[in-house]
Amino acid sequence: MGNLLKVLTREIENYPHFFLDFENAQPTDGEREVWNQVNSVLQESESILGGLQSYKGAGQEIRDAIQNPSDHSLQEKAWNSVCPLVIKLKRFYSFSLKLEKALQSLLESLTCPPLTPTQHLEREQALAKQFAEILHFTLRFDELKMRNPAIQNDFSYYRRTISRNQINNMNLDIENEVNNEMANRMSLFYAEATPMLKTLSNATTSFVTENKTLPLENTTDCLSTMASVCKVMLETPEYSSRFSSEDTLLFCMRVMVGVIILYDHVHPNGAFNKSSKIDVRHTHTHTHTHTHTVFLNSGVRIPNESRTGAGPGVGTAGLNHSSVNVSEEHSFLNRGKFPDLILTELSKLHM
Repeated sequence: MGNLLKVLTREIENYPHFFLDFENAQPTDGEREVWNQVNSVLQESESILGGLQSYKGAGQEIRDAIQNPSDHSLQEKAWNSVCPLVIKLKRFYSFSLKLEKALQSLLESLTCPPLTPTQHLEREQALAKQFAEILHFTLRFDELKMRNPAIQNDFSYYRRTISRNQINNMNLDIENEVNNEMANRMSLFYAEATPMLKTLSNATTSFVTENKTLPLENTTDCLSTMASVCKVMLETPEYSSRFSSEDTLLFCMRVMVGVIILYDHVHPNGAFNKSSKIDVRHTHTHTHTHTHTVFLNSGVRIPNESRTGAGPGVGTAGLNHSSVNVSEEHSFLNRGKFPDLILTELSKLHM
């Protein structure tokens, strides 16, 4: 974990030094309205993760139906197996829309004048905690999704069956739940390697675009300050010892990863520019010893010179592929290595 801390801004004495209580922060009267709105969304997050973790898919039923196209009973069995799964996938997608609105509400509160980002985060710790919880949930959700190819297979079968009018007299109620427009939106969502992270990145970019009177620096400084605060808390025993659980340290790591990626999407020059307040160019970790490899399609922008045959400048290709080989036994989600792996792979692009 120690080397992960090297990824952020360069001079620790210039960091904001205060303890952000990720474990016990409670809303003040001024925070309560927004906190209540966001809390109503976050209360569903563990249920969403549980549903995704238990998602088994209908692979066998689909294979049987495809191999025996004239067997109506197998077609019906596959369809009836897929329909409840599609309803579950719709729930996950709908939750991403709620999360998008929640994030924008928090950004509005944590970036508004006249307070600085540091003042907001220090005084409105309950909202800062919720912001962190959204990022933490996002990385957990996306790791689970990356490890489960059944999601896209099930949804592709559902769409093919609908488009070919193969369902005849089978269960049609599903079309009322997931009509063609909804199916198109869900298809785009699940086509992303990291759909929740993509949703938050787009939400942050939209927030900046729609709030033209708000200086861009208010948003980027909020993100870089959050990253710096997490770094200081992890590096400083005075702060880290105040956490009652080691899980909170892993929580901080994930939050740092999340804000780095959001910063990269929002800042005109990205997170990898020399002028960036978040320096990820010199990331070196020892996670290469693990046999697992995670390439996160987060859309981060990398310098063109880091790609073979490319000239100088900043590209927008990001990481275009997702390759995952993660067993249940050695899950990065369980071992806290997923954020470290993300930053490791990102740093390779700049070495």
